[in-house]
Amino acid sequence: MSKLVPPHGGSSLKPLLLEGAARDAELKRAQTMKKVPMTSRETSDLIMMGIGAFTPLDGFMGREDWSACCETYSMPSKRGLFWPIPITLSTTEDLARSIHLGEEVALWDIETESTMGTMRVTEKYGIDKEYECKQIFRTTDSAHPGVLKVLEQGPVNLAGPVKVVSESYYPEMFKGIYQRPHEARKVFEERGWSTVAALQLRNPMHGSHAYLAWVAIEVCDGVYIHQLVGKLKPGDIPAEVRVKAIEALVNKYFRRDRVVQGGYPMEMR
Repeated sequence: MSKLVPPHGGSSLKPLLLEGAARDAELKRAQTMKKVPMTSRETSDLIMMGIGAFTPLDGFMGREDWSACCETYSMPSKRGLFWPIPITLSTTEDLARSIHLGEEVALWDIETESTMGTMRVTEKYGIDKEYECKQIFRTTDSAHPGVLKVLEQGPVNLAGPVKVVSESYYPEMFKGIYQRPHEARKVFEERGWSTVAALQLRNPMHGSHAYLAWVAIEVCDGVYIHQLVGKLKPGDIPAEVRVKAIEALVNKYFRRDRVVQGGYPMEMR
């Protein structure tokens, strides 16, 4: 029996990524659907749902969940589960008008020009962008990268369950560091860990980070160095450079049997 705590919001992970024949069939079906372009943030959120990192989400949020997420950091559709940031997909008014409720659409990544998944549209709704920014980021200043993304998104949100068909370039570009939740949990179980301290990084490890990790190793079974490999804000050190810097530090100064490294594709808010 696993010694690990269950995934957030459920007894097991809920990955939405299709594989094999199911993936091939969905990609073929997607060719006949209307395309909904996605920003890099929306694409990374879709991949997070695909690998089960956003368990128990089954798609992009509807108005009720968006509103409660902004107001109380929870999702009514998931029995009030704590969720501190909206996961939404937006589009233009023209495209939204052309999509009927119940219709399936192809989710198109504008950066890689590829189909990332499909969604059955169950809801279309507008939001107060400044309200979301004020509630989630505590500012409406567009100099904040998360705020800017919200202010630049389309005026209409589309909601509904998704099927994911791609993890984009992450598995290849970050080979050896990119990690799905079930893979991380498997490593923890194989090592017999039940108390794990997690350190999330979007920059090379500072001295204070390293010190905290060393302390955690002494009081926990192990430390999980979890690196964000999705898009960062302008001026940040590129993820591939940071990965190499942290790897060098861990190899030289850490007890390798007490540290696990992993990378996840969420975009920095």
